[in-house]
Amino acid sequence: MKTIIDLANWNRREHFEFFSKKDEPYHGLVVNIDCTWAYRYCKEKQWSFFLFYLHRVLHAINKVDAMRYRITDGQVVDFHSIHANATVQRTDHTFGFCPIFFDPDFERFVSQAQQAMQKVKDSMGLCFNEDCARPDVIHFSALPWMSFTGLTHARQLDGLDSVPKISVGKYFWQNDKLMMPVACFVHHGLVDGYHVHQFLQALEQMLASDTYTSD
Repeated sequence: MKTIIDLANWNRREHFEFFSKKDEPYHGLVVNIDCTWAYRYCKEKQWSFFLFYLHRVLHAINKVDAMRYRITDGQVVDFHSIHANATVQRTDHTFGFCPIFFDPDFERFVSQAQQAMQKVKDSMGLCFNEDCARPDVIHFSALPWMSFTGLTHARQLDGLDSVPKISVGKYFWQNDKLMMPVACFVHHGLVDGYHVHQFLQALEQMLASDTYTSD
């Protein structure tokens, strides 16, 4: 489901028009997120840490209105549920694109995600399909080999792309805390720094405790 934003009465109409005219309307930042509790909790439960933090990323994305906005056919649309087009690594060091659909229930999310990931691992090529090209996703990637402080993305500068790109890097210990680099790359016509802050704040809270609700 989706809702079309009334641009004429939108309080961000001028922001949208201004940044949409830029050759590169995206802006990005990288922060280190405390994931100590989440990592230890996954070890205790014998859960996939990757799927755990991806589920929390999607949950945090869905909680922030601006992170659900996309530009489709010249309109700004608020998608009611955002999913992931993730990169999945294979043993031969290639990767394939993998649609992973958000479900507030973690067990259901993991079940379908594992099936989708295994299908990519058993195949060759990019596996790019219609589900990967959906606008109601984030582009998600994990770089577990390095802790980065900056990141760029390959993009076609045709003004059509408005999907946020979220990447995580190798986690590391700092002052008795396990920190994970998180890069967030978003369209400035839709998302400001404050909205990125809302997303990252929600994500850090969700990686610090299992007491959050799936509202």
